[in-house]
Order: sequence, then structure tokens, then C-alpha cells
Amino acid sequence: MGSESKFHEGFLYEVWQKLDHNTILETINGEEIAVLDCGALNQDSAGPDFKNARIRIGNLTYVGDIEIDYDYSDWKLHGHNIDNKYNSVILHVTFENKNNHGYVYTRSGRKIPSVTIANLINSDEIKKIKETHSEEKNDISGILKCSAVAENAPIELRNSHLYKLGIERFNKKCNKIYERLKEIQFLKDAGIKEPVITYDLTEEFQKREFHHKDFHSKEVWMQLLYELLFEALGYSKNKNPMTSLARKADIGFLKKIEKDGVVLQKYESALLHISGLTGALPKELDKDTKEYLEAAELHWNSIKPFYDGDYLDNNQWQFFRIRPQNFPTVRIAGGARILYQLLHNDLIGIITKKIKEIRNLGVLVNSVRSLFVIKSDGYWKSHYVLGERASTDIKYFVGASRADEIMINVILPYFAVYFKIYGHEQLTDKVVKTYGIYEQRAENQIIHNVADALGVQSKVKKTVYAQGMIDLFRNYCSKNKCLECEIGKVVFE
Repeated sequence: MGSESKFHEGFLYEVWQKLDHNTILETINGEEIAVLDCGALNQDSAGPDFKNARIRIGNLTYVGDIEIDYDYSDWKLHGHNIDNKYNSVILHVTFENKNNHGYVYTRSGRKIPSVTIANLINSDEIKKIKETHSEEKNDISGILKCSAVAENAPIELRNSHLYKLGIERFNKKCNKIYERLKEIQFLKDAGIKEPVITYDLTEEFQKREFHHKDFHSKEVWMQLLYELLFEALGYSKNKNPMTSLARKADIGFLKKIEKDGVVLQKYESALLHISGLTGALPKELDKDTKEYLEAAELHWNSIKPFYDGDYLDNNQWQFFRIRPQNFPTVRIAGGARILYQLLHNDLIGIITKKIKEIRNLGVLVNSVRSLFVIKSDGYWKSHYVLGERASTDIKYFVGASRADEIMINVILPYFAVYFKIYGHEQLTDKVVKTYGIYEQRAENQIIHNVADALGVQSKVKKTVYAQGMIDLFRNYCSKNKCLECEIGKVVFE
């Protein structure tokens, strides 16, 4: 079956779950595998598809996990070979295996048999379940329930409603940033180190009125920007561990590291060690990895006495269905370089100066955005994970599209809050106007589908409208709030 016929892996899950007890599968090499128990479907997004399965190969029974991929090559494409969560897999199941490969390998170096189940599927089943999963896909990809009639609403209404939602989405981000700023300041004033001590925001915090003079600490503003940037670098799948990393390896700790010729390497080492990503390395390491780890260990030993926090577990990180250049290891390398600019080159001051002095908003966008396009260098220019050399060099740790996302979701709302707190209303207005004229490179399927449904394809690059489309789908369409939507009120009246 060609790639154009590729169907949802959920179909393969159903085929797997319907296998009779003691179904015999055969590897490419003719080895028979008896399926004693197909296991329980993993309801989490992380890790193998089925847990606690049992299979028998020869006279030996194995208990562990099952990973199901459409194609044999997906094992590497999805990063399972470098993800410790897949070390417990006992069988790799696929629909296609064009090159007849018999095995895959875990990060720990263990060999796992790979089998295909294409011969267990008939054409009627494929057709039926493809239709089911197609409907499910529509529910999450931005297909509007008013697609057939949306253009009955005046174009002016469609555009104005999207613009309004885009501004509201921006304001929500500003409010979220302000709330986190207050938390950081409150914890600093209370002398609570986060996240070593679990805390509940007290009644005192809820009743406290904050004023601009409360936020005089530059370290608080740096910590806030640090957290926001790392969350943005994590995308949706790794934003939580990236945020947690920024809170554990906080600005207070990083400022204790002496600035010298290798301070950037020290930041990188600290972040990797605290992230837990240096654990469970492959048995065989290339020369570059050995040299990098030796230097990283030396750096960490010199700064470890300053760190009194806890560590993340490497299993908290997601590599599944993430392009290698977006792996958390690569993003941490990029984050370390942004941290250097934040701590030693007055990144906040530089951006503030640009916003104050550059009158042309298009020039302002390009000037600030360029600060977050980070070219690759060093070990991570040729490696996606520790011990795994990339097939081609990585050009950027943070590329133009991710820099756009950082501008839209972090920098503009952050500085809108920053200037508003200090009473610089004109500068706040300037930031909001910049958001209003911003044209982004990055797109997604939801934006395109909403734009197609509403007949506003010309707006997909304009950030305020694109953000409005996301807000429309997530907060109205997907929640069946059609009659609370200004467009829905017209077309469904």
C-alpha cells in the first residue's frame, strides 16, 4: 500500500487487539512468535502503545511492551531507538516493511523482533476503520461545523470577529504572564525556593495587591522570561519539562556560576544534568560523545556544589513523533545560548531599547526576531541526542519559524506586561500594534482549515487573525459553542 493510502495507527491497534489467543506471527527470518496476551492499550501519550503484553518465542515467554508503527522505518523516524521509554518493548509490529528488516534496536542496544500484520487485514476492514478515524481526525484538525454555510456571514463580520478573538488571545497570554510574575515575586519575598518545596499560594497571596514598585528585582523579570522562553522551546510535547527545568535550574543558581571562557558550556552541562537526559546512555559511544561527556562532567562537578535542587527523570521527555531538530536535547542547547544573552548581554535591555527607538514596526519585528534565531555550533551541531550522530549537520538550534512563535507567544505579551506595569502606555500600545501587523512564517493545519471554511485564506500569515482562528476553533467550534460565536449566531439563526 502506498503512502497516499496510509491510515491512522489506531486502526492497527484495533487489529492487534482482535488477535486470537495464541495467534502465530512470523518474522522476516521465519521465526514464529505466539501472542499470548496483546497487552493493555497505553492511554498516555508517552511510551509504547501496549503495556504488559506476553509473547512466546521458541520455548521462552517474554513480558513487556508492544510498539505498533505503520512502517518499519517509523521506529527510528519517531525516535524510539533513542528513547528510554521504549527499552521495555519486546515486539515491534508494523503494517509495512518494504526492505524486510527483521529487527529494531532499543536505546539500550537490545535487539527486538519486528513483524508485519498486513496479512491479517482485509480490504473491508481497512475501508470501514479508515472512515471512522477520518471522522475522528476532523474533530481535532480544525474542521468547522459551519463549513458549508460560514460564507453566508458577511466577510466584514468574519474578519472582525477573528481580529477580536486574536486580540483576546493576546490579552489572555498577557494575563497569564502577569499572574506568573506575581507568583515569582511572592515566592521571592517569602523566601521559598521553587520547586524544591511544594507550595500552595496562600490566602495572603490571593489578597495581596501588587504595584509596579513590587517588581523592582531584575532577577524576577529574568526568571519570568527564562521560563517563558523554555516553555516555547519545548513545543506542546516538552513544554512542561522545559518549564520545570527553568524553575529548577533557576536564575539564582545560574548567577552563581562564574563567568569565564566556558560559562556557556557550563550552562549547557548544568541543564543537561538537571534534565536527566545524561542518564541511560547507549553502550557504544563515538569519540565526539566521549569527549563531550568528559568535558560536561568536569563542568558539572565544578558547579554542582551550588545546586541544591532536585532533578528531572529522563522518562519525562518526549521524543516520539518529534522531528529530530526539535528534540529537547537540541532545544536545550539553543536555550543555553539564549540564557547566556539573558544573563551576560542584557537581553531584556536590548529588546527594550529596540522597542523604544525603532519606529518602523516591520523593522522592529525583524530586529527583535533575529535575536532568537540561534545557529548551531559545537557537539550539538552534529548530534540529536547523546551518542547518536545526525545524518546531516543541524543548521539551527532555533530557526526562523520557532523564533516567530517566540515573538508571538513570549516576547510581545511579555513586553506588553512589562511596559504596562511601569506606566509606559505608549510603549504598550506600540507592542500591541506590532502584534497587529505581525506576519508569521509558521502555520498549522487548524489555521488552514478554519481559513478555508471561512473563506479568509489571505489572512493565514497575519498573526492576529491566525491566532483568532486558533481561538475560534479551540474555544468555540471544538466545544460546540456555535451559538456563542458571532459567526455562528448569523449562519445558524
